[in-house]
Amino acid sequence: MRCCGSLRPHDLQSPFTPARQNRSVIVLGIETSCDETGVALYDSVSGLLAHALFSQVGIHAQYGGVVPEIASRDHVRKLLPLINQCLDDAGLGRDAIDAVAYTAGPGLIGALLVGTATGRSIAMALDKPAIAVHHMEGHLLAPMLEAEPPECPFVALLVSGGHTMLVEVRAIGEYRILGETLDDAAGEAFDKTAKLMGLGYPGGPALAALAGQGDAGRFAFPRPMTDRPGLDFSFSGLKTHTRRLWVESDQGDVTRADIAAGFQQAVVDTLTIKCRRAMQQTRAQHLVVAGGVGANLALRQTLKKAGRKHGWKVAYPRLEFCTDNGAMIAFAGCQRLLAGQSSGPGLQAHARWPLDQLPPLEAPSA
Repeated sequence: MRCCGSLRPHDLQSPFTPARQNRSVIVLGIETSCDETGVALYDSVSGLLAHALFSQVGIHAQYGGVVPEIASRDHVRKLLPLINQCLDDAGLGRDAIDAVAYTAGPGLIGALLVGTATGRSIAMALDKPAIAVHHMEGHLLAPMLEAEPPECPFVALLVSGGHTMLVEVRAIGEYRILGETLDDAAGEAFDKTAKLMGLGYPGGPALAALAGQGDAGRFAFPRPMTDRPGLDFSFSGLKTHTRRLWVESDQGDVTRADIAAGFQQAVVDTLTIKCRRAMQQTRAQHLVVAGGVGANLALRQTLKKAGRKHGWKVAYPRLEFCTDNGAMIAFAGCQRLLAGQSSGPGLQAHARWPLDQLPPLEAPSA
């Protein structure tokens, strides 16, 4: 068993070549990287056949955050019933599955191992290929599930509770990291700030809702790392600044809303400034926004306005595919399967897994 480290290129090779079979292939996708159990069936010709998701938010709310052991145990309980639900919804039996794709990292190692062990077991029982999928590649490709998917090359802003990064996508499987967070991810900063102000868990959506009632201009907030060159992010200082404001304030309802509004605007402005720089540097025409924070309405409105001003288009996955889900894993796994790739024997789960270590689907473009 390999539970850490990088996936080597020869781990994603297989003689399976569905292009020679003159038929579509159906991939079962499994997502268990954190606190959401996602399952989906994706057909390489017909598209998404069925998907199901169970969120553990209610389970972890009493603890104020995700408890890894509890998350892992709940994946064990929910995964097989969700797989059966998807098969029923699609009107298929297990013998219709051509391959199994599962999230192999990055994420909580215990949660990942549940999906990895289940996915590989099903693949072995059916004598079908298994594909270890990078969680962030799933998010990168989630907009491809839409009726009008973005065309490569494009720049992707991956922004969630665990990740904030800008990636140049030259082709599926060909990625260049332009910048990433040096400390807290944007979603993590949202959640921690919300917890500070007593908004409960998960705090990000609650803070965003409260921000709509506040005055973003009442308090001054920094736009971290926007006064220097580069595309990296840092939100820990913004979080500390917000804590100081909150501790020194009257902590009333109006103040809470104003601080929430100012904090959210600072995050949105920072992300927008970095996106604009990335678009200028790469000369890309499309920006893709994925990850849980991609559902934030203020961020969507601001990036849309920036796109109109600077002449680039912005694409998002539908709201249900912004958060972790099985559909993005099934799609990403299907693309690698169609390229003749699958995973070697053994359990592959990676708490940390650099995105730029993924092998390309084909020879890199010039």
